[in-house]
Amino acid sequence: MKPPPAPVVPEQQLFMNSLDAKLKATLDSRKARGILREVPDSAVLVRRSPQVDFSSNDYLSLSTSPKLKKSFIDKINSSPRILGSGGSRLLDGGTLEHALLEERLAAFFGSPAALLYTSGYDANVGFFGSVPLEGDLIVYDSLIHASVHDGMRTSRAARIPGSLQPFEHNSIPSLRSVIESALRTRPALRSGINNLLIAIESLYSMDGDIAPMAEICDLIDELLPCKNGHLVVDEAHATGIYGRNGRGLVAFFGLEDRVTARLHTFGKALASSGGALSPSAERRPKLPY
Repeated sequence: MKPPPAPVVPEQQLFMNSLDAKLKATLDSRKARGILREVPDSAVLVRRSPQVDFSSNDYLSLSTSPKLKKSFIDKINSSPRILGSGGSRLLDGGTLEHALLEERLAAFFGSPAALLYTSGYDANVGFFGSVPLEGDLIVYDSLIHASVHDGMRTSRAARIPGSLQPFEHNSIPSLRSVIESALRTRPALRSGINNLLIAIESLYSMDGDIAPMAEICDLIDELLPCKNGHLVVDEAHATGIYGRNGRGLVAFFGLEDRVTARLHTFGKALASSGGALSPSAERRPKLPY
């Protein structure tokens, strides 16, 4: 007697079974190594509500400010087009409120322009994914935000092997060594045809230390006299805390004209969401258009 034919499993079902198995194995591995993270459910959040916050990035406790909440609601009520994007800004120009906010941010941070993003993460990915061009070199602090890594990997600079170079955290000697090595092996960088971008944070939240930004600017001026060296500073953990009226550490040290671009986020000390990029009028990457 012949055995019954094996059941036919649809190809899609086989794929899902395989995907589920792989995802389960990945989650089990993370759990075994103690690195599994889970989003808390609503019941956990309810239990947390009366607790004092010592762990989030709400540095100034503005998220619980009644005055800020009222001001925010009043502004929404008085703005006719505050809800909905209506599509890409390149299609319809966006809303008047967002354009006015960018102008206000540019004036506040002392830069010629500001560009809003939906988050600080998106701002880093957008900048590093689009500004560095093929042939450019990106040198980054070894403890830079993961969002910068995501942006660098998608940049046109990353098409050439060796164009993403780390240096030891906050180490001027290590940074000097990386730049000098690049200048020896990259004639177009030495002549000023290509750009070198240095990615740092002004304040590193995990270690609580501040980048030697003035020294980095001096090093750029010394080693890259063709003005093709550009410092890009992530101010996510300094915005609202340092500098006059919370303008950040770049402003605190008076380096606005020596830094090519600054990223500020609203999602930490400013108790909101979104991010903004502010370029310097003095230092802009040389683009082929």
